Amino acid sequence: MKMSSKWRGLTLVLLAASLSPAQVRYATGQNVAPVFEGWERNADGSFNMVFGYMNRNYEEQVDIPIGPENNIEPGGPDRNQPTHFYRRRQQFAFKVKVPKDWGDKDLVWTLVTRGRTEKAYGSLLPIWELGNLVYQENRGGPPDVNYPEEPNEPPSIEMVGSAQRTVAFGEPLSLIVQVTDDGHPTPRPRRPGSTSISVRDSDGATVAIGAVVVGPGRENPLTQAVVRLDPGVRLGVTWVFYRGGPGTVTFDPMRIAVVDGKAATKVSFSQPGTYGLRAYADDGVLLTPLDVTVTVR
Repeated sequence: MKMSSKWRGLTLVLLAASLSPAQVRYATGQNVAPVFEGWERNADGSFNMVFGYMNRNYEEQVDIPIGPENNIEPGGPDRNQPTHFYRRRQQFAFKVKVPKDWGDKDLVWTLVTRGRTEKAYGSLLPIWELGNLVYQENRGGPPDVNYPEEPNEPPSIEMVGSAQRTVAFGEPLSLIVQVTDDGHPTPRPRRPGSTSISVRDSDGATVAIGAVVVGPGRENPLTQAVVRLDPGVRLGVTWVFYRGGPGTVTFDPMRIAVVDGKAATKVSFSQPGTYGLRAYADDGVLLTPLDVTVTVR
C-alpha cells in the first residue's frame, strides 16, 4: 500500500520524536553537573551555601579530583566538595560556609567531565533561602505538611574513636557512630488510599518510596537519592564514598538504623590508598555529615 507524502511526513516526525536524545538513558559516558540547592542562615550571622549534583549516568560512578576540573571559587579550589559522584541526582551533598558580609557575590562550583564544563552559582538571593519545609518537600519527609511547621533540629553525630583510621589491605574496618536527635519529625498516620512502597535498585539495595498515593494510571516514582532512610526507619545513618581513593569502597551495610544511640557498619577497600568517607545522620528531613579518612596499607 502506498503512503501519501502527508502521512510519510507524519511518520518521520513520530519516528524522530521516539528517537529524541531526551528519552535516551545512558548507562555510562555522560558528565556530572553541579547544582546549587540554596542557602541557610547560621546563628553567628554567617551563611551556608548548599550544593548537590546531577551525574547524568544511570550506572557509572565518576571520580573528579580537586583541581582545574573540580574547584570552588573564591577561596578554593578545595572547599571540601566531593570528588566521587554517585549516579543520578544527589541533593544537599555538602555545604560551604561564607561570612556574614558576603553580600551579593557568587560562590561558583565548576566541574569538567568528558570535555564539558558546567558551573553552579551560589548566591544569597532571598528566593534561594532553605528552610525545614524545603528539605521536607525534597527529601520525602512526612506526607502531609502542616502550618505552622513542626520544629525540627538536625541530628548530631560523633565518631566512636578517631576520625583518622589505618587498616591493612584485605581487612574490613569497623566504624561506629553515636547519633542523637530531638525526636522530630514525628511519624504521622498515612492518608487514606496511600500505601508504603519499596523496590530494589540496580545495586540490589532497598529503595524507600514511603507513603505514596496511588491510583489508576499513576506510576510510583523511584528515588534517586543514595542518602535516604530504609522503610520503617525514623533515624538512621548513611555512609558514602566521598573523596579520593584509587579503588572502590564497599559498606556492609551502607544504611543503618540508629539503635540505642549508635549505628555500626564495616567497610572494605579494593586497593591500598587513602580514602575519604562521609556519614550522614538523617532524621528523614535534615542531615548532619561526619567525615572520616582511612589509610589502607
